[in-house]
Amino acid sequence: MFDRNRNNKQESAPAPSQPQNDNFTAPANTQVSSGRAAVIGPGICIKGDISGDESLIIEGRVEGKIFLDSHQVDVGQSGRVNADITAKVIKIAGEVRGDLTAKEKVIILRSGNVRGNIVAPRMTLEDGAIFKGSIDMDPGEVAKTKAIDPVKKPVEKPVEKVVEAPKVVTPGNSNENKNYSLNGR
Repeated sequence: MFDRNRNNKQESAPAPSQPQNDNFTAPANTQVSSGRAAVIGPGICIKGDISGDESLIIEGRVEGKIFLDSHQVDVGQSGRVNADITAKVIKIAGEVRGDLTAKEKVIILRSGNVRGNIVAPRMTLEDGAIFKGSIDMDPGEVAKTKAIDPVKKPVEKPVEKVVEAPKVVTPGNSNENKNYSLNGR
C-alpha cells in the first residue's frame, strides 16, 4: 500500500532540474571561498554595478560594472555583458564589451567574443574565439625591461670617455691650453 503511493509520487513529481554543463562553469579544482556561485539566468537583465562575496555565472544581460575581486566570473554562451569586469578568474563563452582585469587568469573559449582590454598575469585564447583589444599579461615586466637598459649604458660610457680623453697639451704655453675643452672644442 505504501509502495503504490510512493510510485505515484515519483511519477507525478517533476524531475529535479540539473544545471547545464556548457564547459564554462568552474572546474572542480577551482577554489571558491563560499563554495557556491550566483547565477544570472538567460531571462534576466541587470543594469548597474555588481559586487559580492561569491562567484558569478552570467547567462543573461548585464550593463554596468562587475567587481568580484576574490572570485570567478563566468559569462556563459547566452551571456551578453556590456561592463568592465574585475575578478580573480574570468571565463568568457559569450559576448563581453568592456575591459577585463583578473588577478590570476582570463580564459576566452572558442564561442567567446571580447571587445576590450585585458590585464591579467595569464591568458588563454582558444582557437575560434573573437578578441579585439590589448593584452597586458604582466605589468611588472615593463619595470624589468627598464632595469636591463642601464646595464647596456655603462658599456657605452667607456667608449665615450675614450673618445673624450685625448687632449692636446703644448708644453710651456699654458694660456692656449685653457681654451680647450674635453670635447675637443
